[in-house]
Amino acid sequence: MKKLLIIAIALVTFTGFAQREGRKGMDKENRSELRKDMTPEDIADLKSKKLTLKLDLTDKQQKEVKALILDQATKREKFRNERKAKAEEQKEKPSKEEFVKMQNQRLDEQIEMKRKMKNILTAEQYAKFEKMKPQKNKKGRKNHKDRK
Repeated sequence: MKKLLIIAIALVTFTGFAQREGRKGMDKENRSELRKDMTPEDIADLKSKKLTLKLDLTDKQQKEVKALILDQATKREKFRNERKAKAEEQKEKPSKEEFVKMQNQRLDEQIEMKRKMKNILTAEQYAKFEKMKPQKNKKGRKNHKDRK
């Protein structure tokens, strides 16, 4: 009888933890829903403030970085809206040529962003900025390996 009671309690607790609906944390789905409602100005403001905290930017640098991020955010929103309109038109995936073109465009924008950031930041700040990016990628790859 005692064993049966322990097994029943264990099953109840495991099923309780398995329920996702009860979680109120900021998981990926919630963040992406909130991000959809943000304007490019909001995004630029938040990102520039985060960079200011991490890199100790001056007021001038903060304004330049905010303008740069605002430009990037508006381009992204425009591209996202174009893609959404295309997706509603055609229900198929982009062709290989379109995919390569999109990837090249994305990489060109990243290179341009890196060059502009290098002009805005000091050498020490730029070194910190460069170290910030690979950490995110390594973390993502680590989590991806765990899922397999």
